Amino acid sequence: MEDKYVIGLDYGTDSVRAVLVNTKNGDCVASHVVLYPRWKAGKYCNPVENQFRQHPLDHLEGLEESVKGVMEKSKIPASQVKAICVDTTGSSPLPVDIKGQSLAMNPTFAENPNAMMVLWKDHTAIKEAEEINHIARTWGGEDYTKYEGGIYSSEWFWSKILHVVREVQKVADAAFSWMEHCDYITAQLIGNEDPLTLKRSRCAAGHKALWHESWGGLPPKEFLGLFHPYLASLRDRLYSETFTSDNQAGNLSRNWAERLGLTTDTVVAVGTFDAHAGAVGGEISENTLIKVMGTSTCDIMITSKENLGNNLIQGICGQVDGSVIPGMIGLEAGQSGFGDVLAWFRDLITKPSIDLIQKSIHLDESQKAKLIEEVQENLITQLSEEAIKIPVNESKIVALDWINGRRTPDANQALKGAIMGLNMGSDAARVFKSLVEAISFGSKKIVDRFEEEGVKIETVIGMGGVAKKSKLVMQTLADVLNMPIKVAASEQAPALGAAIYASVAAGIHSDTQAAIKAMSNGFDEVYPPIPENVNHYKKLYKEYGRFGEFVERKLGQSNN
Repeated sequence: MEDKYVIGLDYGTDSVRAVLVNTKNGDCVASHVVLYPRWKAGKYCNPVENQFRQHPLDHLEGLEESVKGVMEKSKIPASQVKAICVDTTGSSPLPVDIKGQSLAMNPTFAENPNAMMVLWKDHTAIKEAEEINHIARTWGGEDYTKYEGGIYSSEWFWSKILHVVREVQKVADAAFSWMEHCDYITAQLIGNEDPLTLKRSRCAAGHKALWHESWGGLPPKEFLGLFHPYLASLRDRLYSETFTSDNQAGNLSRNWAERLGLTTDTVVAVGTFDAHAGAVGGEISENTLIKVMGTSTCDIMITSKENLGNNLIQGICGQVDGSVIPGMIGLEAGQSGFGDVLAWFRDLITKPSIDLIQKSIHLDESQKAKLIEEVQENLITQLSEEAIKIPVNESKIVALDWINGRRTPDANQALKGAIMGLNMGSDAARVFKSLVEAISFGSKKIVDRFEEEGVKIETVIGMGGVAKKSKLVMQTLADVLNMPIKVAASEQAPALGAAIYASVAAGIHSDTQAAIKAMSNGFDEVYPPIPENVNHYKKLYKEYGRFGEFVERKLGQSNN
């Protein structure tokens, strides 16, 4: 019997990756990564205003190139590719017209950032999130944030839409509906031209859009209308029912089958978010914390309905039935900045040098480009090598990891990063080390919150680019958490998780757990905590907590 293959399509912040996976054993027979050219050029973004938008052409062009890439590399016949599943960042919604096409594809809106996808890290809707939180607690009815940790974020669906429609009436007038990125790509693949019939992602709806079975889906028009008439009318043009990613959304359309070199027999699964797919790719089980570590982190856990009971876990990004493993409650937390915090520091210290290199009269253009690329690619590695040599007991600088706000526990995107304890000996490597410690302390705050709320953590699994590349980060994290951390072997765990969902949607495996057992890639490294480092970090963690309370209190006072 011939082998059967599936494709996991993983949309990250900077690029899309396609992987072609053998459903029999989980072997990745080919992968192909495509960077987003418009995003790389900085188009439609204004970091000073925390505005981060992406054009869907980056995603559609990347879809075609990445999938064709794995097919060309693998030489697998199209008939053996049985299914595709898409995972994306989130919440990353975009406005669509009555046929489900992005407004940005309309010449009228082709260069309008408010018609683009509003990326997860866009924090322009801080005031709208604050308004949603205030009204949810005071309007006299159901608190629709209670399954979202009790705090709604500017990173999420409704706050972003509210901000955009208040900013640009033309977008509000033209936007028949809105779709999460994972739903939009899925709709494109199956040729769906009716947003009202598309099977929407349970993961996206439950964690970011206030969807819950107990109130019949999305919040009622009575509540949404308190913010803007558009939100109330929009509810009728969204969805009530949602679906887990082991379900079929449809089959590949003839158009996309031809573009990708596949067949219309290829099943397309319901879409999902990258971290939740990553948890599946990382062999998630009860009492296991999966840390998907990239530009930000998502911390994922699952628990049975019996174990969770009626408990509401405060300050996280939601508890959603089936968002990770169908039949289990998925729990999500995370940090708004992780790798991004380290990249911010790299850019901070390299930009003046790069500007000088570009102005140099002693180098030609080719030499300048090569030198700049070398600096940008190697600086974090160089800093890490220097920082790991610094004894932990020398750590005196304390930093806060809130460069991009705080996602959890207790979302507050208005918070800012800060550093204390600098002196004349505080060189770049020591400041860098303090930032690595800060992102690790932020992770421990999440672990502490889960355990305070009665969710037991016995195992920690790391995955993603940071987990695979940075021994400094992983050892520091193990020391701060005082737990061994296993690193998932897969170089592309979210894409593997999406492929696992696809195999179930295609009927190749009976359920997600069976698919995980057959297709998982295991672990390739373990970082045990170093006892003397653990003791030092316990003290420094207390300083981090006190510093954070001080900064949060001062920022609160300055905003009043």
